[in-house]
Amino acid sequence: MNTIVKFENTTKKMSAKMRHGLTTAILLFILLPYGEAIWLDVPTTGTKCVSEEIQSNIVVLADYIIISEDHSLKPTISAKVTSPYGNNLHHSENVTHGEFAFTTKESGNYIACFWADAKSHGNKDVSINVEWKTGIATKDWASIAKREKLEGVELEIRKLEGAVEAIHENLIYLRNK
Repeated sequence: MNTIVKFENTTKKMSAKMRHGLTTAILLFILLPYGEAIWLDVPTTGTKCVSEEIQSNIVVLADYIIISEDHSLKPTISAKVTSPYGNNLHHSENVTHGEFAFTTKESGNYIACFWADAKSHGNKDVSINVEWKTGIATKDWASIAKREKLEGVELEIRKLEGAVEAIHENLIYLRNK
């Protein structure tokens, strides 16, 4: 009889720990930023830059597009992305939209700069939407689910595992810094 009581108490303790662990994982998954959309107003004579500190061997994907309310003008921009050591990773000129993708080779600040092309915007600021994704946010979960025949809870658990792994890698990176 004592064995049964001990087993029930152990099961209750493990169950509480598992619930706590699952709750923590879900909260981290929800709070973990997957990607960020940034709106920039680029002045007529200037440059706007965004940067992010990223560790090595991380996938980065980004899309950018001009948001123009005045359809008579077709403003264009130029964009340049550089690595922490100044290597050029992306460069486009006279475009209304674009995208870039790369895997980081070194840790540090990766910088994306945008500037309005001369006389293409009627001396008005140019608004740009930049969607920047790194790491786990770049995974195509729909294709993973289809390829591995995952659905529902299985897919969500896989996403949670990926999020926990990304958080763990970030903590190790920060500890070693």
